[in-house]
Amino acid sequence: MLIQAVLVAHIIVVGYWLGSDLVINSTFRYVSRTASLPFAERERLMDHVMDVDQHVRYALILQVWLGTTLGALLGYFPGGLWLAGTAMLLGIAWLTLVEFTHRLRKNPTGRVLGQIDRSIRYVAIAAAILIAIGSLLGYLHVAGWLAIKLALFAGVFLSGLGIRFELVRYFLVWETIKTEGSTDELEQRLRNRYASSTAVLVVLWVFVATIVAVSVLKPG
Repeated sequence: MLIQAVLVAHIIVVGYWLGSDLVINSTFRYVSRTASLPFAERERLMDHVMDVDQHVRYALILQVWLGTTLGALLGYFPGGLWLAGTAMLLGIAWLTLVEFTHRLRKNPTGRVLGQIDRSIRYVAIAAAILIAIGSLLGYLHVAGWLAIKLALFAGVFLSGLGIRFELVRYFLVWETIKTEGSTDELEQRLRNRYASSTAVLVVLWVFVATIVAVSVLKPG
């Protein structure tokens, strides 16, 4: 019963993730392309975008948590209930960190927490890649399809970081508009940064779709 519940939750989170991304990107597009709005209104909407963006962060962490738990309970990873319990505790801790990072994002403490969160993501990327390579080379006893899935999930993490870096460039333009006022050139740069961020998002969802296909087909 526990395995079925975790599996259902694992599937639901994919829909939750996609729905959140669609809402975020739709509002983000509107804010980026509607220069006719007073800037104060655009900024209010942007704050809403950042609030909704938390759901994507939750979804990513939940996928790591639930995926690890499911793998442990099904015997794909060693550790069984011990690993499942550890994944739960670490997942709750990571979700808490992400929540406080968001709430404190406008002060120095939030920036420090953000650096910690990024460091955790780098560790997760490295771990997924190493496990995938070790498994595919025969050093670790993880099914081939699962090793492929882990490598693809590293791609999801990297795409997420890519979106973050694109948003840093976006908000540099945003702050210039805020302080100096809107111009056609700045608005075009803002739209360009929106387009590049969305392109990385599409890559991320290609990875997610491939992960789903690998999970269903279990090749190799």
